[in-house]
Amino acid sequence: WTWMRPHVAGRPISLLRCPEGAAGQCFFQKHAAAGIASEHLHLVPEKGDKIISIDDLDGLISLVQAGVLEIHTRGTTADDLERADRLVFDLDPGPGTGWSDVVAAARDVRERLAGIKLKTFVKTSGGKGLHVVLPIRPTPWDEAKAFARGVAEAMAADMPKRYTAAIAKNKRNNRIFIDYLRNSREATAVAPYSTRARPGAPVSVPIDWPELGGLESAGRYTVLNLPARLSRLRKDPWATIGRFKQKLPKLK
Repeated sequence: WTWMRPHVAGRPISLLRCPEGAAGQCFFQKHAAAGIASEHLHLVPEKGDKIISIDDLDGLISLVQAGVLEIHTRGTTADDLERADRLVFDLDPGPGTGWSDVVAAARDVRERLAGIKLKTFVKTSGGKGLHVVLPIRPTPWDEAKAFARGVAEAMAADMPKRYTAAIAKNKRNNRIFIDYLRNSREATAVAPYSTRARPGAPVSVPIDWPELGGLESAGRYTVLNLPARLSRLRKDPWATIGRFKQKLPKLK
């Protein structure tokens, strides 16, 4: 929780619940409902429902006790739902691509955004890909999504044999899908330090950019080996992410 708290507390979250464990039936939940004790949750009214947020360890434990195996966050805070403060570029490898292609894609996103003076952070997804995360000053969702889409489409236009921004799966062969669709008001991405409901219990883990070269896969860290990693880290790779309130420039 110490590592996860800065990236989850006070944010709207969605849950993947697996009451019978990862091998059993799981379901996605966006709103408060029966089966989760609400006394330690922060419930925020929205469109006739209540979205879920947590503020402390007791809130996280109550989710675990309800069979939650994955926590997904919106790119906004619970008290400012109409504006984004984090964008996510989800790099999803298509058939015919390998891990080295995913790593190259993450570096390309970083380089492109650095070229317009934007600092980015990276984490494993705990699945097959990487997430490049861009912290921004609170920005209306339509502007934020348009920017993310513009970056993805520009990369696909510049390197069409390597990247695609197309949703259609038949466009993804031998390409990395730069998924910008995580960047809309109610969309979510798996939270930093969330477990995944997958074999081996992988975890989505923030890393330093220099670590990418030695990383073997997006599922490298699990509930078994992550504690050892955290115990030997000299600093949090994402320690400064909350300090960046970057203004999105106009794309040419």
